[in-house]
Amino acid sequence: MTGKRYYLTTLGDWQRHAGRFANSHYISLDAPGDSAVRGADDTAIDDAPAVPGASTDATTGTSTGAIMILALVEADEGAHLALEDDPAFEALPHALAQKPIPDRAQAALAPLGVAPAATTFDVAEILARVHPLLRHRVF
Repeated sequence: MTGKRYYLTTLGDWQRHAGRFANSHYISLDAPGDSAVRGADDTAIDDAPAVPGASTDATTGTSTGAIMILALVEADEGAHLALEDDPAFEALPHALAQKPIPDRAQAALAPLGVAPAATTFDVAEILARVHPLLRHRVF
């Protein structure tokens, strides 16, 4: 059985674990614009390095492995436990819990319109305007 959870991490760290995910979509927090939206099946990331810091994005000068992202990960319990044990992944509260997201996550998401004391559900609704697959769904 798979479950869904939102995480704040880097592109390089996401790539390290991506093989364990049933499905995953993310949005870049460092590179706004059309190139910021990516999905697990997006061919544009095929050339991205699997090791953080292996190359540099020509437009931003940022290491492609160090790009901050917010990811929606659908995976089995073992994969989620591995992400929780990895300090590079910061799990947001469950989308239906009425708990605000951590301050670090709110600061990273503020340029996208996420207000202080926003919940994970609020974040998902805001980001769904840019990437509809990030909307929280239960089915």
